[in-house]
Amino acid sequence: MKQRIARIWKFLTYDIWRITEDEVGKTTFSLYNIIKTIYLCITHFTKDRIMNKASALTYSTLLAFVPILAILFAIARGFGFDNIMKSQIVSGFGGPSETTEVIFQFVDSYLSQAKSGIFIGVGLIMLLWTVLNLINNMEITFNRIWQVQKARSVFRMTTDYLSMLLLMPILIVISAGLSIFMSTMLKNIEEFTLLAPIGKFLVRLIPFVFTWFMFTALYIFMPNTKVKFRHALIAGILAGTAFQAFQYIYISGQLSVARYNAIYGSFAALPLFLLWVHISWTICLFGAEFTYASQNLRNFSFDKDTRNISRRYHDFVAILIMSRITKRFANNEAPYSAQELSEECQIPISLTNKVLRELKDENVKLIHEVSSDEKSEDITYQPSIDINKLNVAMLLDRIDTRGSEDFKIDIAHTYSEQWNVLLQARQEYYNGSGKVLLKDL
Repeated sequence: MKQRIARIWKFLTYDIWRITEDEVGKTTFSLYNIIKTIYLCITHFTKDRIMNKASALTYSTLLAFVPILAILFAIARGFGFDNIMKSQIVSGFGGPSETTEVIFQFVDSYLSQAKSGIFIGVGLIMLLWTVLNLINNMEITFNRIWQVQKARSVFRMTTDYLSMLLLMPILIVISAGLSIFMSTMLKNIEEFTLLAPIGKFLVRLIPFVFTWFMFTALYIFMPNTKVKFRHALIAGILAGTAFQAFQYIYISGQLSVARYNAIYGSFAALPLFLLWVHISWTICLFGAEFTYASQNLRNFSFDKDTRNISRRYHDFVAILIMSRITKRFANNEAPYSAQELSEECQIPISLTNKVLRELKDENVKLIHEVSSDEKSEDITYQPSIDINKLNVAMLLDRIDTRGSEDFKIDIAHTYSEQWNVLLQARQEYYNGSGKVLLKDL
């Protein structure tokens, strides 16, 4: 039994990541991809400490909850559909209650304070800052899941975040309008025995569709990188369905908590509300992990081998990639992308990206990125120095000297002999390769 479990674990953690599409059938390979995606989601869920991130976002949400509602109601009142907004929020909390009444009182008070702050505009600025801070924390969390190093610019932050706030009440109203329209149509077709069940199903499906769309849009637009619609849609459907199911549980839980209101008052609903927010964020972030895993599945092929690559083979891959890039440049052809280099040279994409990051490091600077769009995945690479001077020795020397050598080891006197031996060996190593240009390989 232990041997069987050990074999299964080895297959999940090592063997399955070495299987290519050419070695098995298309159906089998698709099944393996599903298994790998689920495995990555679970491992990254634990590794990235998603529960802790959900807790942090729960705290930010609690601070920004009333300001968000205040902004949504302010926009809704400007368009004249604040009553629809109110009814949607009430239904989301499981119907009218003491809690919803207190929330609406807070919102009205917040809006009045924002209009008549002690200092002109202070109330409005604080309101916007609280909301934008929550959205910024969301972006930081999503970027960490996607391993994105570069955040949005201040201009893009402002425009993108404000667009989200303006679109949210409109989408809520559209969802409510569709529900009312479908309910009206359902009354007219109740006499038709075949159409009535279909109509009821469509009415019940509307909240799910809206939630699917909301999560899909969140997974596409929130990370500062290119997210493919197909992967975001699958994750959006899974996360949205889980969210709706938990929403039903939350509403049912509120009804059971109502009996304790006589003792605890409105405080009885607070722990349940915090639990709902925390689990909702957990579902949302798990969907983000699923989107990342499914889109970047190829990056984890040969993952263990890539992390344990020998120095010799690493240098070979660096020479191979650099020679391909310089040849393209010398022939005046379109530059390579990471994907093209990976497919042409049969190098795992994760190793390709790793070597490319090293080659464009500020201490190496042998290549630079070329991209037309901040979020574009079509990033290509070109040489940063004259290709007629770019030889194998220069490449290996810059890779060797990449990083810090500023330690308190006395290489000038005490250990000068060892240091000089290394330098001499390196120089002899470079002498022959200094005559070989990378473009000629």
